[in-house]
Amino acid sequence: MSDQIIGLHRWFDSPPGRYLLAWEQARFDDAVADIFGYHSLQLGMPLLDGLRANRMPHQWLALGQEGFAAGAMSGPWAGAADADAVSAGGSVPPERRAIDLLTESVALPFAENSLDLLVLPHTLELSIDPHATLREVERVLMPEGRVVISGLNPASLWGLRQRRARLYQRLGKGHLYLPDVGEFIGYRRLRDWLRLLSFEVESAQFGCYRPAVRSTQWLDRFGFMDPWGEKWWPIFGAAYFVVAVKRVHGMRLLEPAWRTQRQRSAGTVPIANRAHTATAPAAPAAQPVARKRPASFKQHDKDRNTV
Repeated sequence: MSDQIIGLHRWFDSPPGRYLLAWEQARFDDAVADIFGYHSLQLGMPLLDGLRANRMPHQWLALGQEGFAAGAMSGPWAGAADADAVSAGGSVPPERRAIDLLTESVALPFAENSLDLLVLPHTLELSIDPHATLREVERVLMPEGRVVISGLNPASLWGLRQRRARLYQRLGKGHLYLPDVGEFIGYRRLRDWLRLLSFEVESAQFGCYRPAVRSTQWLDRFGFMDPWGEKWWPIFGAAYFVVAVKRVHGMRLLEPAWRTQRQRSAGTVPIANRAHTATAPAAPAAQPVARKRPASFKQHDKDRNTV
């Protein structure tokens, strides 16, 4: 895995790597500029500063195996090329951001619901377990917190060239265009993973529509394909950029269990029935009914009159 990580960072020093890195840096700057909170974390990819446009007071850069692969160097983290320069007696560029944590993405040293923003530039592609990484992100992220993810799109011209190069390698010839890292995760697959973890995809972008060429000259010649790709084939960009929000759904209040059936049925008369009762004709008054006296009482009265 360490060889793959070093290979990925070496590839970002190539013309197509710098082209992709510039596009991703612009997307990160736009996405995190208006995200507020107190604590933010970037996992991996120190060549890209995903938090430089963010204004949170506490920001950290955490590296996994790429941090150990660079060696026990003090000060700002250096990539593979900088590690060679240091071993040859050179120095690390001062503009590189200092590393704060050495940790794996599947086991973050943070409490639950403690971070407001997580930035994952190509972190899932380099993770030993992408599912566990996303579960860990969901654990440490606060409700309504955001995670920003970038990755290589397998459904693109670059992905097609990579698959063709792998086929040629089986025949004993050819070289890979993209670095030989873990499995590239497509956008739809990533979106399904996020939904299973109660994340809501807030925005998604695709970019880098130029063909898979290696030289800067040819990349510049195909610069017109970027605006064309955004208009005509937007989902086939070489990279994707996703912003997701952690949603925590509230509880539904249930009716009290002590409420009885008799109390539920008790209620006032509907207004319609009241109106019907007011307009209905009054019932006739009941006439008094004469009570019949028993025969014994009649005989008693007759005897009194006779006397």
